[in-house]
Amino acid sequence: MEQRIRGNETDVDGLSLSGHSSRQYDQDLEWIRSKVLLMGGLVEDQFRDAMAAMERGDVALAERVVAGDARVNREEVGLDHACAQLIVRRQPAANDLRNVMATVKVISDLERMGDEATKIARAVKNIRSGDLLLPDHYRAVIGMSHTAKRMMHEALDAYARMDTAAALALMAVDDVVDAEFHDIVCSLIEYMRREPEAVEAGVNLLRAAKAIERIGDHATNIAEFIVYVVEGKDIRHTDYRLQTEGTMR
Repeated sequence: MEQRIRGNETDVDGLSLSGHSSRQYDQDLEWIRSKVLLMGGLVEDQFRDAMAAMERGDVALAERVVAGDARVNREEVGLDHACAQLIVRRQPAANDLRNVMATVKVISDLERMGDEATKIARAVKNIRSGDLLLPDHYRAVIGMSHTAKRMMHEALDAYARMDTAAALALMAVDDVVDAEFHDIVCSLIEYMRREPEAVEAGVNLLRAAKAIERIGDHATNIAEFIVYVVEGKDIRHTDYRLQTEGTMR
């Protein structure tokens, strides 16, 4: 993300940071939010490609996912800088400051989702003797990834609209991913006890499954930040989500 200095004005890739006005602050923040959503699209592509590499056993695609993580990292650094500059120049207060801080957290969670997609790709590269695992093991992990992909997409959509109802519904789905992960762990561990020669492939598949489960956790974090911005309530580590009856269909 390019930064240019003109006199006493800093322009971060199109972000005007001179002077102060509510309208200009809104425009600046909206520009950052649009870039965050573009970063989210990159991470979605990473996750999709990592799982496609697993389904097809495509090592070349897995390597491209690993290489692509550097671009996501650059986006995180640039957006963090833009948010810091926005705070310094505009000095937002109350809900405006909550919005910026939550956006910083969303950026961090997206970068970590990219890291998890990279872990999946590396697991694909490291899996050996994959034919020693049962097809059901792969199907279970791929099935869990579909749920996590929905969570990631719904998190970005809820962030774009600042939709607390969608955010709370998404959070309920995290329990589904957790349950699927638990079942996969139990099944694979039991299988590896019976088939020691499958341990290497099984461990790498478990690493991929754990990365998928973590992607669901990060999507949940984004949902919590949406509630924080809109309602001013920090619901992390609480049972707030249990108070809603909404679920994602």
